[in-house]
Amino acid sequence: MNSLLIEISTTLDGAGISQASREADRIVQAAKVAAPADHEDVARAMAQRRVAGVPLAYVIGHETFMGVDLVVGEGALAPREETELLGYTALEAIRASGADSPKIIDMCCGSGNLACAIAHHFPTAKVWASDLTDGCVSVARRNVMHVGVSDRVVVAQGDLFAGLADFGLEGAVDVVVCNPPYISQGKLATDRAVLLEHEPREAFDGGPYGLSIQQRVVKEALPFLRPGGTLLFEIGLGQERQVKMLFDRVKEYEDIRLIANAAGEVRVVSGRKRGN
Repeated sequence: MNSLLIEISTTLDGAGISQASREADRIVQAAKVAAPADHEDVARAMAQRRVAGVPLAYVIGHETFMGVDLVVGEGALAPREETELLGYTALEAIRASGADSPKIIDMCCGSGNLACAIAHHFPTAKVWASDLTDGCVSVARRNVMHVGVSDRVVVAQGDLFAGLADFGLEGAVDVVVCNPPYISQGKLATDRAVLLEHEPREAFDGGPYGLSIQQRVVKEALPFLRPGGTLLFEIGLGQERQVKMLFDRVKEYEDIRLIANAAGEVRVVSGRKRGN
């Protein structure tokens, strides 16, 4: 371990950052790429931002998601490893659809991580991604270019499906994947308030009960899904019963599934539109 790496690791460890050595290595490598001639000073500046509480992905400007390198910008939520469960479950649903050229919607696309990863892993898929905020749309479009999938991924802007109204997708979509904001306003005001220090509120604020977007999407996705098409959500811990009830109440979904992560926590809920 070289002296710079030791210095950065010690700085991070002293600030109580877990996995300080791993983060130090990523900071040093990112600094070498960003400024080869001045990487030591750049690395130290990055370390100070991390000590100040800025998430690592924002510090280094990149994150890997489902094996795909993505650009990270502060206008959009940094991709989380936990969301890979949603991405890989979506890939399974795409394969199960049997479509040669599947049509996918990534709703509440954020940085475009799901849209880009799905397009990367499924080369015949066409993806329409949408979000409401300028920051998310800007970062998502940068990632579409960065990953090299601009021929198959469109990033639109609007209030949920309103942004996709002019693409002729009604009744034709095989999979809708959605990672919505799902933290209640009460929690954001108390024990989860730290999330808002460096990341956009829109990425977390799910309304009074953390379900405002899901309540709309289960209904508004139906005109876009083909019969047999699948809608998938990432959910917060303990939300599986409420989200399953949203599917059940609409009565136009079947085969509602609860998908757990390696720790046994349900983090994805999916349902298929009746038909086929």
